[in-house]
Amino acid sequence: MKITEHIKKANKTLVSFEILPPLKGKSIGSIYDHLDTLMEFKPSWINVTYHRSETAYKKKADGNFEKIEIRKRPGTVGICAAIMNHYKIDAVPHIICGGFAMRETEDALIDLNFLDIDNVLIIRGDAARNESFFDPEPGGHVYAIDLLKQVANLNHGIYLDDDIRNGGKTNFCIGVAGYPEKHFEAPNKDIDLKRLKEKVNAGAEYIMTQMFFDNQKYFDFVDACRKHGITVPIIPGLKPISSKKQLSLLPRIFHVDIPNDLSEAILKCKTDEDCEKVGTEWLIAQSRELIKFGAPVLHYYTLGKPSIIKNVVKDIL
Repeated sequence: MKITEHIKKANKTLVSFEILPPLKGKSIGSIYDHLDTLMEFKPSWINVTYHRSETAYKKKADGNFEKIEIRKRPGTVGICAAIMNHYKIDAVPHIICGGFAMRETEDALIDLNFLDIDNVLIIRGDAARNESFFDPEPGGHVYAIDLLKQVANLNHGIYLDDDIRNGGKTNFCIGVAGYPEKHFEAPNKDIDLKRLKEKVNAGAEYIMTQMFFDNQKYFDFVDACRKHGITVPIIPGLKPISSKKQLSLLPRIFHVDIPNDLSEAILKCKTDEDCEKVGTEWLIAQSRELIKFGAPVLHYYTLGKPSIIKNVVKDIL
């Protein structure tokens, strides 16, 4: 079922979760162990992230170094298929620009279509670890909107090869990322919103936000989107803080602010267990307020912390 259909049929705020693929060498059992903890809440779908390959240099016998590409967390497409088969719920793969040529993307989308996976989340992805700025793969997309247009074209039976006539049409429900605190590369919020509106005009059917810890940022973002003519569902992305390290790590990596009340409470903690308690209480309060506001879905970034998310969702449902 499409994300938009889940939302239209719901008579209350839904719940969904997001997971990382396991590190290469680990089995699908690690995913099931993670999700089994959360299945009692009947999530509407599970998002599975995608991670571009990393460049590494391996020393050869002659003393020279060989450049190799390593994908540490492969398997997003297969994991989505496994989740749908194992739990009988929808799975949403992230499709990224980084590390993929357009033809590789087209082949992946064809595979998803064959597997009856009809939801995708389109994002540009981060720059490679050794690069300061995003650099697309040769023959790949520079911007998320170009990747989105490729998916939209497949939905209309338009393939990269001009000689394909009357091509089979895919049926993807396309989601895109939104940034309540502005994408860090956008010069200002207004331009960021204009770019988001362009994605909606190009075929995006829902928006999944970056994490935030101040609900007013989400409320203001929704209001600004509506004023820009963006009418699609806007799903808040939520993550717990569980350690003091995250107070500097999350703003640096994800370009988000941590409210004073939350950061001060975390800094007073003596152990990670205390931090988890504070982070859980904060996320519960966030979730309750978002439900009251009328958020269509609460989307939790579990990212290795299913027990915290379990405590949060158990409290609000």
